[in-house]
Amino acid sequence: MATYLDDIVAAHRRRAASDDRSLEVLLAEVDADHEVRRFRDALQAPGLSVIAEIKRRSPSKGPLNPDLDPCTVAMDYATGGAVALSVLTDEEHFGGSAVDLAAARASCGLPVLRKDFTVDARDVVDARLMGADAVLLIAAVLGDEDLRSFSELAASIGIDALVEVHDEVELHRALDVGATLIGINQRDLVTFAVDTDRAERLATQIPAGVVAVAESGVRDNDDAARLAAAGYDAILVGESLVTSADRSQQVWSLAGYPIGTRR
Repeated sequence: MATYLDDIVAAHRRRAASDDRSLEVLLAEVDADHEVRRFRDALQAPGLSVIAEIKRRSPSKGPLNPDLDPCTVAMDYATGGAVALSVLTDEEHFGGSAVDLAAARASCGLPVLRKDFTVDARDVVDARLMGADAVLLIAAVLGDEDLRSFSELAASIGIDALVEVHDEVELHRALDVGATLIGINQRDLVTFAVDTDRAERLATQIPAGVVAVAESGVRDNDDAARLAAAGYDAILVGESLVTSADRSQQVWSLAGYPIGTRR
């Protein structure tokens, strides 16, 4: 039986296979003078940092806030103390778009992660061209060669790569390709169920020099405090923020907890 992840990745690979654009031509379109905001650096402020996500819907939960205004949401997040944004750009499965990303970035001064399923080198360059300051690389989707080459490509065009992992094997694969920004996703991409203990189990295996992000399943300040104590530099929060009646206050309640020592 096909899983959520199978369906989503297959759709992206079909799209990449039918894309006749040249990587070299896309690279030539990169504007070296365009300001890139330092995503990884932003997550190293004192206390737990919040990456706040703009997400209209999800395959497992359905509509979350389908009619949201990305500018308003981004400004709410910035007001609440978020240090960075994550914007879904997958349209078919999450209702996102490059337009959402550009609008959110233009409305505030925060760096922005393109949250999508990167399967091709052109996806990395597209992230830069649409204005993203970082790109997501999912270890469960990519082989080691692509993880390394896509990370190097991102660096060469001036953006950061957040390498997302789900278990010990994927974590060590990310470290082996030199990742210095790693997200531990507590959501199982096969079942989309959340394991709230996963991030704590893996925290001690993340070297001190790596910026560590806990993703998914962060519901309240107790979760935030627990993950900070486990040594995470940042949390990436989507559903509980985008559905909140007071997004600024919700961000504020999650940020700033003292960060413990991982190793």
